[in-house]
Amino acid sequence: EIVGAQPWPGQRNLNMESIYEYGSRAGFWRLWRLLTSRKIDVTVYGVTLAMARNPDAVAAMQEAGWEIATHGLKWIDYRDVPAEKERADILEAIAIQREITGERPLGFYQGRSSERTTPLMMDEGGFLYTADSYADELPYWLSGPKGPQLAVPYTLDANDMRFAGTGLNTGEQFYSYLKDAFDVLYAEGDEAPKMLSIGLHCRLVGRPARIAALERLCDHIQSHERVWITRRIDIARHWQQQHPATTPAGAPAA
Repeated sequence: EIVGAQPWPGQRNLNMESIYEYGSRAGFWRLWRLLTSRKIDVTVYGVTLAMARNPDAVAAMQEAGWEIATHGLKWIDYRDVPAEKERADILEAIAIQREITGERPLGFYQGRSSERTTPLMMDEGGFLYTADSYADELPYWLSGPKGPQLAVPYTLDANDMRFAGTGLNTGEQFYSYLKDAFDVLYAEGDEAPKMLSIGLHCRLVGRPARIAALERLCDHIQSHERVWITRRIDIARHWQQQHPATTPAGAPAA
């Protein structure tokens, strides 16, 4: 998630809400400079109404060739939201993003989802993949009402959200944790390819002391051969081509 999201429901302290504004005013651009200077392709989870309020950031993302996956209409918790309201929000988010960017999103990550979110996403029928899963380290296929649906799992551990609660206090801890994750998966890659998702938020890693750790991590990763740093949509298309969904009998799924 690069574009700043809506404040948490019930949050009334304007000083605290300005943390999100910091993300769009300063953190986003610091991340944009770092990633574009290194020609690193990323997927952005964009909250649609936040994108509508920050057209300069959207233009910069499109200029860089980043994928913009939907992160919902607003940053709200859908656990207790009626199915038809959630369905309407998904459709409105698609329509607004199409209007803003010229194309609909092909990636989906609601984030604060309900038990109805994934079925509603699959029923819409236009998403190449969902990231609303933490169930694996590699993409996998879900059974859906309109045929197999690809999941490209996300992560909560290799994620700067740990700065927002307990878990990470310094940039060095962030770097060390992600370096270890990369090194283990890179070594395991001798047997089979591996995927490492890294979650970044402009209001969190966009702080100066934290961006320094991300720079060191980029140095480490980019010093290795046989590493593909890419957008989730590219991973999804690769998986779809190389590992198509199959029926139990082994034939391609309809």
